[in-house]
Amino acid sequence: MDISRYAAGAFAAATLLGATGAHAQTAPAQSASAQNTEDITALRHDMEALRQEYEARIADLEARLARAEAAEGVQASAAPPDQTAATTTTPSDQTATADQATAPTTTPAANDVYANASAPAGGQTSQSLYNPAMSVVLNGFLTAANRDTGSERIAGIASGGDIEHPPRGFSLGESEFGMSSNIDPYFYGFLVVALDNEGAANVEEAYIQTTSMPGGLTLTAGRFFSGIGYANETHAHNWAFSDAALPYRAFLGSQLGDDGVQLTWLAPTDQFLLFGVEAMRGAAYPAAGARNNGIGSYAAWVRTGNDIDVSNSYLASVSYLHTQAADRVSDGDVFNGHDDLVIGSLTYKWAPGGNRLNQNFTANGELFFGNENGTLNGIPVDQNRFGWYVQGIYQFMPRWRVGLRYAALHSDDPGPLLAGSALDDLGINPYTATALIEWDPSEFSRLRLQYSHDESGFNPNDIVTMQYTAIYGMHGAHRY
Repeated sequence: MDISRYAAGAFAAATLLGATGAHAQTAPAQSASAQNTEDITALRHDMEALRQEYEARIADLEARLARAEAAEGVQASAAPPDQTAATTTTPSDQTATADQATAPTTTPAANDVYANASAPAGGQTSQSLYNPAMSVVLNGFLTAANRDTGSERIAGIASGGDIEHPPRGFSLGESEFGMSSNIDPYFYGFLVVALDNEGAANVEEAYIQTTSMPGGLTLTAGRFFSGIGYANETHAHNWAFSDAALPYRAFLGSQLGDDGVQLTWLAPTDQFLLFGVEAMRGAAYPAAGARNNGIGSYAAWVRTGNDIDVSNSYLASVSYLHTQAADRVSDGDVFNGHDDLVIGSLTYKWAPGGNRLNQNFTANGELFFGNENGTLNGIPVDQNRFGWYVQGIYQFMPRWRVGLRYAALHSDDPGPLLAGSALDDLGINPYTATALIEWDPSEFSRLRLQYSHDESGFNPNDIVTMQYTAIYGMHGAHRY
């Protein structure tokens, strides 16, 4: 390496000058010719030893730097799920900050404007050393709508979780307190406590994660957002829109988080390739009742991505989720059985010359195919459901972004015995169309104006939302 030769040569030259002076002062009485020959031989030997020593030291430093960058990078790819200053190094559109430290040397670049703290998929190596990083997220709304919000239903779906829009008028939304730190050289810890609009506290994520497992493996244990899909790991304040896309609301109650374990493997390839498997308690929708002695949900997923060129990059994934439900109550109906869900995701990002500060564009879409099999109110049910969405966000100048999203669902007819139940869509094909414009003064604040035409339920609704987001404290890195 050039720098090692220069360093070794410079150090040896300095040593040569110093040693020459020393020998000149202490040389014994012998012939100058013989003395010079011995000095030159000794100095050449010393120079070679120094060169080898410093080349070895520089090589060691380079290896340590590569390991540190790779460890930081694993977190970015999968994210988890909010933590400080790290960047992805591949693809080329790279930025730095901190909610979940994110970025392997082959990970698609971290581009989102706000940090995502949840993705439990990689190790932390440098965040505040062993001092906890703490942050607070404030996330408020002003909502106007033709019809009442806050108690919506989705036609043809026995929904659960938090699928409603913010209530009309002023509301706090979901605010968060986060704390994260390296625990020791082997584990990283992360905690997020969320406060809802009523002020009730809920532990949203609380997990430990390995930082030094060999072979690209990372183990996460505790409560975390599942790695399925593209957006599931992302915290609500970091969503591209003010609400989750319609298929996430319908099939996952907006977001799947549960207690369990997750194992990921980052393949040692130039192409970013990350595999993940999860086993969870099965207490969160679409599961219920924590069947099988408290292991009622399983998930698996794979992600791959890379730079197309200096300005363009992509990320693709396929996910599978299997959940079991015991006496799951949705809209007054009781379901017993299991759900299977497959999600295909594709994300494309553009930033001219790899510099996203002035302009950038992100487009992504996902396809959802699910089956619900069991009994609803004691009546057999075997229903296929399909959903999709596509969205684009364009930053047309510094601090300003606009976005469009369209999402739709379709459910099979559940049959005459279940007419009028939550699975009966009454001939409605649910869809939503959404547009937004937002101003981002920095990565720590945002003002967003969003309009949605919502025909996902039994009564169409037009909803206008003004949202503010403010983040302070040590917050996490952007994810792809």
